[in-house]
Amino acid sequence: MSLTIRPESECAFDEISLGEIMLRLDPGEGRIHTSRQFRIWEGGGEYNVARGLKRCFGMKTAVMTAFAKNPVGELLEDLILQGGVDTRFIRWIPYDGVGRDVRNGLNFTERGYGIRGALGCSDRGHTAASQMKADDFDWDEIFGKTGTKWFHTGGIYAALSEGTPKVIIAAMKAAKKYGTVVSYDLNYRPSLWKSIGGQKKAQEVNREIAEYVDVMLGNEEDFTACLGFEVKGVDKNLTELKTDSFKHMIEKVVKAYPNFRAVATTLRSVKTATVNDWGAVCWYNGQFYQATYRPELEILDRVGGGDSFASGFIYGMMIFGDAQKAVEYGAAHGALAMTTAGDTTMARLSEVERIVSGGSARVVR
Repeated sequence: MSLTIRPESECAFDEISLGEIMLRLDPGEGRIHTSRQFRIWEGGGEYNVARGLKRCFGMKTAVMTAFAKNPVGELLEDLILQGGVDTRFIRWIPYDGVGRDVRNGLNFTERGYGIRGALGCSDRGHTAASQMKADDFDWDEIFGKTGTKWFHTGGIYAALSEGTPKVIIAAMKAAKKYGTVVSYDLNYRPSLWKSIGGQKKAQEVNREIAEYVDVMLGNEEDFTACLGFEVKGVDKNLTELKTDSFKHMIEKVVKAYPNFRAVATTLRSVKTATVNDWGAVCWYNGQFYQATYRPELEILDRVGGGDSFASGFIYGMMIFGDAQKAVEYGAAHGALAMTTAGDTTMARLSEVERIVSGGSARVVR
């Protein structure tokens, strides 16, 4: 069954994301444990999609999140505003002066190089976003009166507390009530689930959420870790892409979840931290569509590549209603996003279109 996109007349926004946004501290070419200076970015799996849709694709987007009311929260707000994402749905929580009750999340991330993989170290306990409740938002106001064509959230936010899955499900139910397309990126992070039940808990939570999803997104390991679907013939180190194995897995997924209108998976084979094979496959209306395969893609910063794939894919589905174009736009945008530092895209739509149409890396002048 095809996706139905709400008309422009009903919607103030093209897309709204729900999730936590952290301050990323990036040591550049150095290491976290030896650095004396860090570059600052904002980032979050769900937010990165909204920002990509706004900055690269020119769509109207907003984010639902919460911050502690202090200078760090205000810095995050300023970074979001620079990206053009609407902030009207951000909740501000009084700060206790120390962070015992509420705080803003920090994410230290190394890019990795060669044989040294990327490394993330998050510091996000007791954050404002993790403490949000299902009744903190007026869902009918957001999805009904204000309106959005697309709603996106993901498994990172779902892992932050016992309450965040309830927020997600409340938002999804309201979105579906008003005809908004619902997408979800499984985005499995072992560190987030480690202390609250591990992979077993991740599957319990994500299987419940999956019942409300129209468009399910993930990467090579997400469908196994979060939903329990095995990808046969793929080694645990992901040194070789086997597209047919992922197609067989997706066939099982859509049988188990007939509510899925589309499923898209990024395919990454890790040669080194800075050289990956990169591809993507999409299932839509009973057919598979595969993006251009890019072997030995050179990478500066891999973090956010999957989120940029998601924003490109969503753009393609909303604008063209064409799964082949959507998976191509997603893969091209993800590839471009990994050539620059930070979680979020610095790509232009014209650059994505050039890559989709087969353009090379020749100098543009």
